[in-house]
Amino acid sequence: MTTAHAMHNPMHPVLVLPRLLVVADSAQTGGRPLLAVVREAVAGGARAVWLRDKQAAAGDRRRSAEDLAEMLHAVGGVLIESPGPGMGAGDGVHLGAADLWPGGAREVAVGRSCHSDKDLSRARAEGCQWATLSPIYPSRSKPGYGPPLGPAALAGAPLPTWALGGVDAGNAAECLESGATGVAVLGAVLRSPDPAAAFARIQERLDEVEG
Repeated sequence: MTTAHAMHNPMHPVLVLPRLLVVADSAQTGGRPLLAVVREAVAGGARAVWLRDKQAAAGDRRRSAEDLAEMLHAVGGVLIESPGPGMGAGDGVHLGAADLWPGGAREVAVGRSCHSDKDLSRARAEGCQWATLSPIYPSRSKPGYGPPLGPAALAGAPLPTWALGGVDAGNAAECLESGATGVAVLGAVLRSPDPAAAFARIQERLDEVEG
C-alpha cells in the first residue's frame, strides 16, 4: 500500500497517512456498533482512521479511541481524532474548519478540514501537515457546506490534501487524477453491508491510478 508523507512542521511529529483514510462516525453505521464496522474495514486493509464521533459522550468516545488505536497499531496503522472531550488516544488531531490551533504540551500531528482555497491556504500557513477538502461530490454525510466543489478544486492544493464528501469506488480515482494526495471515505464504507469489501474496492481503484 502506497503511503504519502504529510508536510513537516518542526513543532510536531510527522504522521504518515495512506492514500485512503476512513472517517469513523457512529451516526453513519446504520445502528451497527462503530468498532465492529471499523474492524471489518481494517480486515479489508484500512490502516488509517479519523474518529469524528463528536456526538458521543466523552467517556464513550475515549473508550472508542483507545480501542481503535489498539486495533490500528496492531497492524501498523494510525488513528486521528477530532478535537473534543475524551480525545487523547490518537496519533494526530484533525481540526474542524473553525477550530482553534491546539495548545498544551502534548505534541501531535495536526490536520484541518477545509471547504475552500482560502481554508487550504490558512491550513498551510499555520503549519498543518494535511487537510481534507469537502464536499467534492454530493454527500449525505456532509450537509450544510454548500454545493459540491467538484474534483477540479483539488488541483494545486498548497499542502497534502485528501478529497472528502461523496467519495466512493466510482470516483476515487478521479480525485487522485485531479490532484488529491488521497481520499477520505465515510458512507461508502460505514454504510456498506460489507465494509471490508467496500474498502478493498476503493483501494483497488487508487492502486490502479498509481500503476
